[in-house]
Parts: sequence; C-alpha cells; structure tokens
Amino acid sequence: MTRDTLALGIIGAGIMGERMLGVLAGPDAGSVRVAGIWDPSEAALARIAARYPAVPRLADADALIAASACVYVASPPASHLGYARRAAAAGRSLFLEKPLAVDVAEARRFVDEADIRGAVNFPFAAAPAVARLVRWIAESVVGTPRRLTIAVAFAHWPRPWQADAANWLDARAEGGFTREVVSHFLFLARRLLGPLASLEGHADFPQAGRAERAIEATLSAGGVPVRLRGQVGGTDLADHNTWTLEGDAGTIRLRDWSIAERMGPDGHFVAAEDALPNDRARLIALRGQLDGVVRMAHGEPHPLATFAEALNVQEIVESLIAA
Repeated sequence: MTRDTLALGIIGAGIMGERMLGVLAGPDAGSVRVAGIWDPSEAALARIAARYPAVPRLADADALIAASACVYVASPPASHLGYARRAAAAGRSLFLEKPLAVDVAEARRFVDEADIRGAVNFPFAAAPAVARLVRWIAESVVGTPRRLTIAVAFAHWPRPWQADAANWLDARAEGGFTREVVSHFLFLARRLLGPLASLEGHADFPQAGRAERAIEATLSAGGVPVRLRGQVGGTDLADHNTWTLEGDAGTIRLRDWSIAERMGPDGHFVAAEDALPNDRARLIALRGQLDGVVRMAHGEPHPLATFAEALNVQEIVESLIAA
C-alpha cells in the first residue's frame, strides 16, 4: 500500500523557495507535490508565475497553510516563527528555513512549546560530502578529534546571487554571513561532534546598520575545541569555506560546500574519488531533504535537523554576533 503524496506549501518566493520549486517541478519530486506558494511581494510571485505557471499562487499565508499538509517557511528569518505558529495551530507539519529565528528567547519558547512534527533546513544533513566525512570518521581516519577549524570568506556580501535580498541579508537585524553561512558549518560541528558551547568571540560591524564584515571566535563542539574565523574580503571568490577536523590519527575537511578531502602523508589534501561540484551536490542534498520531509511528516525517523539542534546553532550564532 502506497501512502498519499505530501502536499507541501511554500511561504517565501525568494532564492530558497524557488530552489525548492525547481526540484518539486522536476521529475525527481518523489512523493511530494506543490500545494502552492505565497509571498507578500507581488513582484516575487509574478516571477514565479512566469517560470512555473502551473504552481498555484495563494492569496495569503492562511490560504497557503489551509491548502498544505506540510508548510515550508522560506521567508526572511525574523518572520519564521510567526508563520510556524500559524501553521502549527492549523495542525500542519513544518519545515523551516534556517536560522530558526533571530530572537533567541522567542526561539526557546517555541522549541519548549512546540508539539508538532517539524525540522529545519540544514542541507548538510543530507549532503553526499558529509556522508563521506561520516564514513571516514567511522573508519578511524581521524581517530580522536583534537580540534576543528571553520573558515569562511567572501569577495563581497551579500554574494552576487543574493543581490535581490540585500535589504535584509546585509542588515544587522537579521542578515549577515554568520547567520546565513557560518550556521551551516556550526550545524555540521554539532551533528558530527556534539553540542555547541560558546567561549569567546568578536564580530566587526564597521558600517552602521549593516551586517558584520569579520568574525573571530573560539567555542567547543562536544568538548572539541573549535576555532572560527570569517571575513568579507581577502578572497576573489564569491564564497570560499573550509571545515577542517584534526585528530590524533589524521585530518579531514569539507571544502567549498561539497568537496570532502583527507590529508595525505605529504601534508596535502586529496579529494574523495566521489566528490561532486556544488551545483550537483546541492541538488542531491535537496532531494534527500525532501525525502526527509516526507518521513518527518509521517512520523518516521529522518536525518533532518531537529528544532533542538537548530536552537543550539542559533544560540551560538546570536551570541557571536552580540559579541
């Protein structure tokens, strides 16, 4: 007996909402269908209508929620929990874009009170390169972890493909690369090593009202020391990042989102034989996330980031930004 196709509604017609539509409108949507999409911006909905004319465009958030079995909230961060509560009150399951929120106290209340099936979109939960890192750790390539280093750099912020959302992505209130990018690598540390704890850090805000341009911090993940540094500038690449785990037996890393590498005897990193460029790996991860959404909505075990994991990441991110 096959189960019904999951009706997934999307709140937010920005980059992430459109990426989700791109998979759902293709041949690999699996057991998920688009219930509809809504965004307060008429221009954003017009763009969706031109590219995906068959996708229902609902009148408002409540109409979208009513038409859905599960709601994907892909709006700017400060609005996440408002929509989440409305969907939860209607008995819908939830898939929230990260970060969980920007107000830590509000997020804690939500997680404490939430009695629903839900998860948060951290694609590393289904990324092929992360699966390779997990296998290497299980095979004792690293041994006992000694330290983790997270480094991110950007030629400019926001990145070129985010220009249309610069009004909030480059605002201190809910934007910045720490929330948008660093959070992914903190989630990875949390998932593979254990709970995160902040020790000390400093964020640089050289322009009033704008997002940070640099950050330095030390923290821990499952007791493993973590060094974090990030900056806008210092690279010609739109987006460059490394997540490097050193142990008493060896060193592995994730580079530029999708390349799993291990250090050879000569001290140079060698990519895994199955490494994929990010555009291909991202699509595989998103399909894996959708499979997880179906499992989550039906109360089955899934690999998606839990509300508790996302809250832990948010607590660290907001403490670093405040510092």
